[in-house]
Parts: sequence; structure tokens; C-alpha cells
Amino acid sequence: MMTVTPAYAAVLGLIFVALSVRTIRVRRRHRVAVGDGGNTELRRAMRVHANFSEYVPLALLLIFFVEHDGTETLLVHALGIALLAGRLLHAWGVSQERENFRYRVSGMALTFGTLFTATLAIFIARLG
Repeated sequence: MMTVTPAYAAVLGLIFVALSVRTIRVRRRHRVAVGDGGNTELRRAMRVHANFSEYVPLALLLIFFVEHDGTETLLVHALGIALLAGRLLHAWGVSQERENFRYRVSGMALTFGTLFTATLAIFIARLG
């Protein structure tokens, strides 16, 4: 059986590395080794990076379980695309100094939708 979840994991892994490098660069520019040093730009970079790392692992694990329960590949792609789009929208929105909350809210809605839909699909596969 060919799986698609690893492709989404790889793309999200690249985004995680990019967010990590961005945070390191902002740290160096502002010469802050630990914490945020009261710097708004660094605080935003740290939160984007941390929020990504808080949601993506569980979401990918749930998508993996959905895929391995034999669910239609279309649903797996929909979940992967929603997660990817949600994380990009959230990262963009929170990264902006003059934040447009629509990006942040849309990103979280897509992320929560992915988590909820994947969880529901797992329950249906297990109970049905």
C-alpha cells in the first residue's frame, strides 16, 4: 500500500526547519540567547515556531492513523492539505507586526478542523 502521509510530514518538516532558522536569526540580530528579551519580533517568531511544534506532530499522527485504517486517499489528502494550509496561514498571520487576525483564525480553524475530522474518522473506522 502506498502512503501519502510521509509526503505531508516531509513538507511540514521543511517548514519547521525554516521557522527554526528564522527564530535563530532573529535571536542573533537582537542578541538574545534565552527567552525573548522583551523583543516583540522575537516573541512572535518564537510563538510561531512553538505553536507549529505543538500542533503538527499530533495532527500528522492522526492523519497517519486515518490513512492506515484504510480510509479513502482523498480524505487523507484533504487532511494533509488543510493542515499544511492552516499552519502556513497561522505562521503568516502571527509573524506580522500589524497582525491581521483573519490569517491566524483561519489557520487555527483549518488546524482544528484537521484534528477533529481525523479523530472522527478514526472513531468511525474503529466503531463501524
